[in-house]
Amino acid sequence: MCLRFNQEQNLFTCSTETGLRIYNVDPLMVKACLDPSEVGTISIVELLHRSNLIALVAGGSRQKYAENTVLVWDDVLKKFVLELTFATPVLAIRFRRDMIFVAERTRVHVFSFPNNVKKLLTIDTRENPRGLIEVSMYQSSERQVMVLPGYKTGTIQISDLTTITSERAASSAPVNIKAHKSDIACITLNNQGTRVATASTTGTLIRVFDTLRTTQLVELRRGTDPATLYCINFSPDSDFLCVSSDKGTVHVFALKDTHLNRRSSFAKTGLLGNYGDSQWALANFTVAAECACICGFGPKPCQVVAACVDGTFHKYSFNSEGSCVRDAFDIFADLSEEEEF
Repeated sequence: MCLRFNQEQNLFTCSTETGLRIYNVDPLMVKACLDPSEVGTISIVELLHRSNLIALVAGGSRQKYAENTVLVWDDVLKKFVLELTFATPVLAIRFRRDMIFVAERTRVHVFSFPNNVKKLLTIDTRENPRGLIEVSMYQSSERQVMVLPGYKTGTIQISDLTTITSERAASSAPVNIKAHKSDIACITLNNQGTRVATASTTGTLIRVFDTLRTTQLVELRRGTDPATLYCINFSPDSDFLCVSSDKGTVHVFALKDTHLNRRSSFAKTGLLGNYGDSQWALANFTVAAECACICGFGPKPCQVVAACVDGTFHKYSFNSEGSCVRDAFDIFADLSEEEEF
């Protein structure tokens, strides 16, 4: 029901009808388990880095709580330490050490955290059935921003988080970027908050923008056939970007040295129009076809990992020539629990 990395991509969560597990990426191992007898079945999970705090929303056949409630579980105290209830089902949570962000279908709420928890802001949005929201993960990030789908089709809006706790919050208008012609399907921010990558429901192009100047930095082509994109992530240094889709392929693009990306041999002829100008993936590897997966970057340079809904875990290394070598393959669903978290 939920498969998601933490902010550093060194942990991931897997929530099923039999419970919630938290896995360490390297080495791959189970770090914690929450049984449905404790918390019920869970449909949304958001970790706070590698801390003991976990934000949860109920879902599935054995849920104990309502789908319009965000619960924060302390895995040291083994109990819930915060409960936030909303008018409609919660679709997404984003967690920082100083704030919690909660997305409903047409609203986003921002709360202070962890001391004196109170609502700082509520923003009305267009229909946002995917609960798309991304925020700068660190208080020390170069840019403190929140990114949401804009009111017009294919647009995103960027809000300055530094104004939320000030008197300018209500009057600080977000900046809008026309990113795609179709509805936005994926949004991701880099660690520094300076870059945002977007993809539409068409799933053929990924565009990267500067969050301050709002200019497009690069356009990347996943393929020519429409696809459903499951995940986009920047590498920690923002030099690379990885993308997974229902085609069963994880693509890796170069962002710093874009000349490493592949280009069509027909690019100079103009015969393929925009297709010829596109930057194609530097490297890629395959997982099971049509098997949803999340992808991120491993602890070593030029290393990509993917966790799939079929319980498989993939780790690959790539080089500047585009070669991709498998480092590891495991069935994470079969791993037993370790004693310590």
